[in-house]
This record gives sequence, C-alpha cells and structure tokens, in this order.
Amino acid sequence: MDYSSEQSQQKRRGFLDPRTKLAVTLVLAVFVMGGLGGDQLRYIKGVLSALPFLLLLTERQWRRFVRGAAMLAAGYGLLLAMPYLSGILNYLALFCGGILTRFAVTVVMGEYLIATTSVSEFISAMERLRVPQSLTIPMSVMFRLFPTIGAEWRSIRKAMLMRGIRLGGTKTGQMLEYQLVPMMTSTVRIGEELSASALTRGLGGSTRRTNICLIGLRIQDYVLLAGCLFTVIVWLLELCGMKLW
Repeated sequence: MDYSSEQSQQKRRGFLDPRTKLAVTLVLAVFVMGGLGGDQLRYIKGVLSALPFLLLLTERQWRRFVRGAAMLAAGYGLLLAMPYLSGILNYLALFCGGILTRFAVTVVMGEYLIATTSVSEFISAMERLRVPQSLTIPMSVMFRLFPTIGAEWRSIRKAMLMRGIRLGGTKTGQMLEYQLVPMMTSTVRIGEELSASALTRGLGGSTRRTNICLIGLRIQDYVLLAGCLFTVIVWLLELCGMKLW
C-alpha cells in the first residue's frame, strides 16, 4: 500500500514531466546534434548544451554526469589540439571532436530521460498526448530494453573476465566471439520477453488503462517548454530573414 499511496508517488516523482523531457530531447537532437540554425542560435545552443548536465545534477545522477562531462571535454580537447596536428591526425581530431561535441549532449539527455522516467510515467504521458498505442508500446519496450541490455552486457563481461578473456589476457582473440555472440542472442531474448510482458499488462487492449503514477506540468516544465518554443521561434524568424541579434 505504501507504493500506491500519494505520498509515496510524490517522493518517486521526477523533477520534470516526461513530456518536457521528450520535448527537450527533440530540441537538442535537432538544433545541437543536427546543427540546425547556424550561428544565429550559437548562444542558445550553448545554454541547451549545459541543460542536460544541470538536470543530471538536479537528479543526483553523479556517474552519468561525470561520464557525459568527460565525453564533452574529450571532444573539445580534440578540437583545441587540432591546429597543432598535421596530416591524417588533424582530420581524425576534427572528425572525432565534432562528433563528440555534438552527440555527447544529446546522448546525456537521452540517458537522463531513460534513467529518470519509469515505464508507467512514460505510458501515462503518451496517453495524455493521445499518442496511438502502435507507437507507445514499442517506445515503452525500448525504455526497459536499453537498461536491461546494459545489465546483461556487464554480466557477460564479468563472466568472461573470470575466464581470462580480456584485453591483455591469454585469450584476447576470443573476446569478439565469446562476448558479442551471447550479447546478440540475449538481446533478441530480452526484446521478446519485454514485448510479451507489455502485452500481458494489457498495453495492447482496447480498454483504457488506469495509472497511479503522478505526472503533470509544473513551473520548471513550463519554463523549459517556453525555452524550447523560443528556440523554434528564433529559428523560424531566421528562415524569414529576421534576426534578433
């Protein structure tokens, strides 16, 4: 009963509504990773790039924050070192640095979205958005698929390390076969089990499901949604030849 009480659900409630997280992720993917908007949005992109890291600190996701910050720092480090390199190293630094600086921010936001959103919260948010079940069910399965695959990969690595199959070990050449093949078969099995679990819980039924999780837009959601809308408006004005600065 404690799990289903309003007080318990309030404690489990995240800082942002799932719909806000999806909107921010979409804006980051389009404008930061996709590079849409050009120099007109360079200041807005800087603010957007810092947003996922601030959200991770808000939710106390320290390991994800450090991992994402390390990726971003490595990308900018490569770009700073690029003028001092020559030949193919210069192109590699430009290529890897450009990918890391663009992709790291969106990857961090995706990790934040998956780590701080339960399947029940996500389904409830999709139902409020009137998203069809043909899209909601695969996406809800995806929310559980990636964390489960990560746990399976760590288990396989630990099992292989016990058998000396690692870089620098006596069986380095068997790493590809003994780690990737079990991972591929486990991924297929996990996907089938999660799909069956989703259908067992009635996600494919015609009757409207109830949900006890608490979601809803709060002041921080309205602020971030307004920021996303402002970014889109600035981009549309730029397309029309109008510049705000």
